Amino acid sequence: MSTDLGTPSFLTPTEAEKAVLLAAPRGYCAGVDRAVITVEKALDLYGAPVYVRKQIVHNKHVVANLESRGAIFVEELDEVPQGETVVFSAHGVSPEVHRQAEERALKTIDATCPLVTKVHHEAKRFAADDYDILLIGHEGHEEVEGTAGEAPEHIQLVQSPADVPGIVVRDPARVAWLSQTTLSVDETLETVAAIRDRFPLLLDPPSDDICYATQNRQLAVKEIATDADLVIVVGSGNSSNSVRLVEVALEAGAKTSYRVDDASEIDEAWLVGVQKVSVTSGASVPEDLVDGVLAFLAERGFPDAKAVHSAEESLIFALPPELRRDLRKAQQGS
Repeated sequence: MSTDLGTPSFLTPTEAEKAVLLAAPRGYCAGVDRAVITVEKALDLYGAPVYVRKQIVHNKHVVANLESRGAIFVEELDEVPQGETVVFSAHGVSPEVHRQAEERALKTIDATCPLVTKVHHEAKRFAADDYDILLIGHEGHEEVEGTAGEAPEHIQLVQSPADVPGIVVRDPARVAWLSQTTLSVDETLETVAAIRDRFPLLLDPPSDDICYATQNRQLAVKEIATDADLVIVVGSGNSSNSVRLVEVALEAGAKTSYRVDDASEIDEAWLVGVQKVSVTSGASVPEDLVDGVLAFLAERGFPDAKAVHSAEESLIFALPPELRRDLRKAQQGS
């Protein structure tokens, strides 16, 4: 019986046709890396417990790991004993939260992503110029609550084009828009277009609000999703950017796409009849969770993953200034 010269003799034709594509970039962005390191350094410097308001980043494995080291995650500041240290999450907080922390004499470390802080500054500037601000985002998301809190009398939430007909503004000539940093780029542009149809003089933010990492990960998943039988996105369910990656993959041509926290959540049935699997991860996902998915696939006959590079990322954010100051003092005193 002859063997296809294009197929190594130790592989069946089915195995030889299987492929795994791995998105690059994926996983941790600069803001997430900074936030996680902030909690780790705070624990090393001050000792446990260190309190964290909300999840430092939206990934249950990261949160569990920090909890095992002595971090205590709380929903609101009244759960933090007076005078203790509290870290604000990467998603940002409103001025009211800062005020509450001061009232309780809490030592605060602000791990808000600098790209989220940029949106806060834009909100304050537009409000100071007396614009009505349309904030595109998801109701209840910590980032949206923090941004809206900068100028609540000026900001109204717009979740999709369907909300646009109901928008009421004081002056159609003085309307600006901002957005949550972790949205789908395409969906956001669709919402902006609908708003501009109603308000042709709509003022844009001075630069993109959707962060570079969110955009890069969406571009990367588009590249690996075309003709993919299955796209696996590693990320937690409360991670907006991870959920968006599933949607972007399907829009780009993937036959199916699922989000999992880790390899244990992969359903074997997803792999039936599948040849091409693509893998990526959200911006708050440690690489070891992706490695676990790749190992799961390898155990089921899929080959080593081929990385598909669509962008290079080199951005690094400095740690929060209050933490840097205390670290310097500790080093000088040692």
